[in-house]
Amino acid sequence: MKKYVFGTVIAAIVIAVLVVVGVMQLRGDDTGAGESAQAPGMESGTAGDQDVAERPDCPAGPIAGVDLECLGGDDAGEGDKADEGITIANVWAWWCEPCRAELPYLDEVAESHPDWKVIGVHADKNATNGAAFLNDVGVDLPSFQDPDNSFAGTLGLPGVVPVTVILRDGEVIKQAAQPFTSADEIEKTVKEALAG
Repeated sequence: MKKYVFGTVIAAIVIAVLVVVGVMQLRGDDTGAGESAQAPGMESGTAGDQDVAERPDCPAGPIAGVDLECLGGDDAGEGDKADEGITIANVWAWWCEPCRAELPYLDEVAESHPDWKVIGVHADKNATNGAAFLNDVGVDLPSFQDPDNSFAGTLGLPGVVPVTVILRDGEVIKQAAQPFTSADEIEKTVKEALAG
């Protein structure tokens, strides 16, 4: 009987270890031996010290008074500024399934409205996964890296993703804490905010 119990305990431990390793591989974590796996939003590292895939350059910050680093690109410099004109800032994260569905619609809006700046704000510490996520879904929007959620905190945004913020000359005119299901729905929301 003791051999049976001992064998069952060992088998349970092996299965638990395999499940943890499998989940880490599915998530794409790079956690090594001796490091603890952390929940999404708690990964170590920032865009400055990770091997981040190349991404489009960002307009020069700040965005609504918040300075953020460009995710996988550079700031455009003095020419193109995030806080000039109409800016649609979408707060997203690499692990967010509604974001995966919504971001291509924002890409469409950016293409059909070159007079609007459509940008992303990646609300997660793992810049590598963020840039890879955008490349995986084929989204060309420039995106800023926000490892400590300073954008959402400064603007008082709800603690969910996605959230779309519509700004005029750096001033928030609307927050939409919802996943959009089409480019038309985004355009309608922006036009209503601009008319109000």
